Amino acid sequence: MKTTGVARVGGIRLHYTRAGSGPLLVLLHGWPQTGLCWEPVLAPLAAGHTVIAPDLRGYGLSDKPATGYDKRRMAADIAELVTSLGFDRASVVGHDRGARVAHRWALDRPDQVERLAVLDVVPTREMFRRLDASVASSYWHWLFHLQPDLPERLVGHDVRGYLEFFFERWTYNRHGLSPEAVDAYVRAFSRPGALRAGFDDYRAHELDLALDDEDAAAGRRLTMPVLALWGSAGLPARLPTLEIWREYAEDVRGSEIPECGHFIPEERPDALLAHLRDFLPGGAAIGAITAL
Repeated sequence: MKTTGVARVGGIRLHYTRAGSGPLLVLLHGWPQTGLCWEPVLAPLAAGHTVIAPDLRGYGLSDKPATGYDKRRMAADIAELVTSLGFDRASVVGHDRGARVAHRWALDRPDQVERLAVLDVVPTREMFRRLDASVASSYWHWLFHLQPDLPERLVGHDVRGYLEFFFERWTYNRHGLSPEAVDAYVRAFSRPGALRAGFDDYRAHELDLALDDEDAAAGRRLTMPVLALWGSAGLPARLPTLEIWREYAEDVRGSEIPECGHFIPEERPDALLAHLRDFLPGGAAIGAITAL
């Protein structure tokens, strides 16, 4: 059975969806989405796990404060949510911005994160280090989103048009996201404060990079098993993604998902479940996509 709840963490209200029972599995969405992006895989994952899919700070039905969008604070939100629900440890799957929150969570509190799967990203630090003409042409939206005030002014006139640009360009099969899901994301980012909060997630890059550089200088790496997955038509496909993650973690496996763009949980839920079945504790209990 799927339920929803609200927890007060870090001085804000965090909305989440919960399903299933068993070992805890936390699913963290990216931009421009909400926890709804996990819907195609929620029921199969809940067949063997307690699944928590929150809306991150600033997204969906969660609060949209004026501060707190550095990944350390966003990761602390999720850590506090897990504790408030009575759990000590979790396996974590993060997509896009959610993977960056998950990466910081795993670095800051490795005792809480049992296993980590990162979907269609390379570490933030590495993206900026490799910002040549090719990378910049793919990640141009970063440089736009981190500008003060301008993105809200331009995008606010046509939220649907802006989001649909990404849903079309970042998918392999342009029907990968259902019309109902797209409508829900447009509604979410049309709420008061939602655009600003989403862009503030990107604007936290200076603090995020400072923390990443501090960890790199100290030789801190991820110690738990890490699974890196990316779509064949996703942005990380242009980079040596697996080799990059092996510089940041001690135990990494991963692969490219064929005929898939950026939105892996919605475009290729079957492939994602197959990988998670092999990777997660209790993965054998994960159901098939037909269980939806």
